[in-house]
Amino acid sequence: MKYIGMNVTEELEYKPGQMYVNRYERPKYIDPITKQILIAPMPSRVVDKCIAGPGMMAHVIISKYLDHLPYYRQLQQFKRMHQVDISKSTFGEWASQYVTVLEPIYNAHKKEILSNGYLQTDESYIEVQSDEVEGKCHKGYMWVSRDPQNNLVLFTYQEGRSGESLINHIHGFKGKLQADGYGAYEKYKDNPDFILFSCWAHARRYFEQALDNDKERSEFIITQIQILYEIEKSAKEHNLTNEDRQKWRHKYAAPVLNTIKEYLDKNAELILPASAIGKAFGYTIKRWDKLVAYTIHGEVEIDNNLVENSIRPLELGRKNYLFAGSHESAQRSAVVYSLLGTCKLHSINPYVWLTDVYQRIKDHPINRIAELLPQNWKNSNDTSSV
Repeated sequence: MKYIGMNVTEELEYKPGQMYVNRYERPKYIDPITKQILIAPMPSRVVDKCIAGPGMMAHVIISKYLDHLPYYRQLQQFKRMHQVDISKSTFGEWASQYVTVLEPIYNAHKKEILSNGYLQTDESYIEVQSDEVEGKCHKGYMWVSRDPQNNLVLFTYQEGRSGESLINHIHGFKGKLQADGYGAYEKYKDNPDFILFSCWAHARRYFEQALDNDKERSEFIITQIQILYEIEKSAKEHNLTNEDRQKWRHKYAAPVLNTIKEYLDKNAELILPASAIGKAFGYTIKRWDKLVAYTIHGEVEIDNNLVENSIRPLELGRKNYLFAGSHESAQRSAVVYSLLGTCKLHSINPYVWLTDVYQRIKDHPINRIAELLPQNWKNSNDTSSV
């Protein structure tokens, strides 16, 4: 037979992840004269006397907070695929201890993001088990801030949604703050520490909701807002600096905004304030100065959508594990969401980062803890530059 070529067929296969035991054997010696017993020290461990290794717990934490797989489902998988049976309480304690280890990194991360000059902020509820009312969950809130300039995200858990909760979330921050129209933000419109910016996506949403009420007026404003977004898209395609983007907006967006304002002023008295279109007009007119302020600050985005995107993992997780076990547990979740969310924004493999951090953190100098932040991190196992 004469060889004339080859047909190649490939198929993608899968083997379930492996679980194995690391065994450390340390011989013991005794000095026959002094009777002193000698034994080699154990390698540093993330959590003393915890039999769960860093790779396993990195997988567990990422499975819950990125893949939205509750702990009890992971336990079912371990038992079904690996014949490893772990009690729910033990498993929960391991996870709690491993997240607590990350708190110094989280505190450094929080300090860094709050020292920057521009944040987008939003909040979303989370049910929390509490002793306050028997049989009911407390409605707490995850407050989220995103720094679009440096690709950082910060979660904190607060028991409420008041203006005080906002200040607790961004305590120490001074600068440009962009948010929706919720009253907690409006309370600080005269605060000299903040320059408030509103969100055109929220304004547009009101007009979309008013289409059935007043199609003509709603469509006119929506069309004008769409032009504003096309101007922003074009600015990004030209890869403009913040200074050039400010000039771009002044040239192209300012005339469109003038058209919108003239239309709002002309029609405001012709519609019912309590109607859907009246609410859309009222929302936009009330916040007009904060809606147009983005045109004179090149680093500020036209809307708050980036921080809303950062909240989505919380909302997806909430559908799966339903509630946090305590206020402390909710704050531990904030720690994980902040750090893993920042990994995502920097295109870092979260499992690689978290495993490496767990292997290093016990011996890492506390005054250099910022080196372990996702945005500053260099993989200790990467030898490509050696």
